[in-house]
Amino acid sequence: MRTEDKLPASEERRPDLARPRMTRTRFWLLGTTLAVYAATVIGVLTTSWLVKLDWQIMLFRPYKQWPEFHTFLDYFVVMGQRGPTAVAVAAWLGWCCYRQRTLRPLLALGTSLLLLNATVGAVKIGFGRLGPHYATTVGSNEMWGTGDIFPSGHTANAVVTWGILAYLATTPVARRVASLIAAGFAFGVGMTTVYLGTHWLSDVVLGWAAGVLVLLALPWLEPAMARAEVLLLTLWRRMREGWAPAPLPSRRPVAGTPLATPRAARDDELPAREPVAVVRSGGATGRGPDGRPHHPVRQHTVRSERTPVTPVGSRRPPHADRVPRATTPFGPSGASRGRTATGG
Repeated sequence: MRTEDKLPASEERRPDLARPRMTRTRFWLLGTTLAVYAATVIGVLTTSWLVKLDWQIMLFRPYKQWPEFHTFLDYFVVMGQRGPTAVAVAAWLGWCCYRQRTLRPLLALGTSLLLLNATVGAVKIGFGRLGPHYATTVGSNEMWGTGDIFPSGHTANAVVTWGILAYLATTPVARRVASLIAAGFAFGVGMTTVYLGTHWLSDVVLGWAAGVLVLLALPWLEPAMARAEVLLLTLWRRMREGWAPAPLPSRRPVAGTPLATPRAARDDELPAREPVAVVRSGGATGRGPDGRPHHPVRQHTVRSERTPVTPVGSRRPPHADRVPRATTPFGPSGASRGRTATGG
C-alpha cells in the first residue's frame, strides 16, 4: 500500500472497516429485507391483495376520519424530507468530525444519501406509479404512468438519515438508543404519508426496505470512504500550502555586479560610520598653504552650553589664545569710550 493510500489513524485501529465481515445477524437482516423488497414489488405488479389493501385505506381517507391530527402530522412529515433532515444531521456529524479529527461521519452520510438517490430514484422513475390523489381506476396498481412515488422517498430518507446516527454510534448502548429513535421516526413518517393520502401503504413498505438495504450496504463502502478521506485531506493540505505567502527574495549583492544593493541594517544593529582621516596642511607651523594663520580645530559647542549674554559679559567663551579686554569701566565722558586704560 502506498503512503497516500494509507487509512487514517482512527481507521487503522478498526480493521473491521477495511474488511467488513458478514456476521450471522447481518446476513439474516440482509436476506429478510431483500425478500420483503422483492415480495412488495411482485405484489404490486401482479395487483395482488396488497393493492386491494392500498385502495381500502385510500377510500377510508384517514385525514377525514381524524382531522384533529392533520396540522401536527403536516409538520411532522418534514422529518422525512431530504433537505431539512440532511442539514440537521450534517451539522451534528460535522461537530463529531471536529472532535474526532476525522471526516468519516460526513463521508458516511454523503455516501448513504448518494446511494439512496441512485437506487430509490431509479426505481421511482422506472415504475412511474401514480399517487392516491392522482389515481385513475379503482382497484388498479396505477403503474407505468407519470408518477414517482413507488417507493416512498420520505420513508426511505427517514430510515437512512436518522439510521446513520445509529450506524456511527461508538458504544452498544448509544447504538441501541439511536436505532430505536430512527425506527420511531421512520415508522411515524411512513404512516403520516398514508394518513395524508400522499402515498399508498405499499409505497411505504418498499421505502422502509429500501432504506434498510442502503444502511446494510454501507460497510462494503467503508474502504472507498477511507480512500476518499485521505484524498480530501491531501488536497486540503496542498491548498493550504498554495495559499501560504511566498518567501521574499534575498537581498544579498551578487558578486561581480558593479552596482549592488546595500544590505539593510537589522533592528539591533547600529549603522556603521566610515572613519575620515583629518589631514592638516602646513605642518606644525600653524599656517596654511596660503600663508594665513591656521587655528586648531575646536569642538563645536551647543547653543545651550555657550556663555549667556549679560550687560558686562561676552558672547564668546574665553580662550587661552585670545587677549582679554580691559576691565576698566568707561569714564564719564564719551571721549574715552573704546579706549583702554593704557591706551592714553
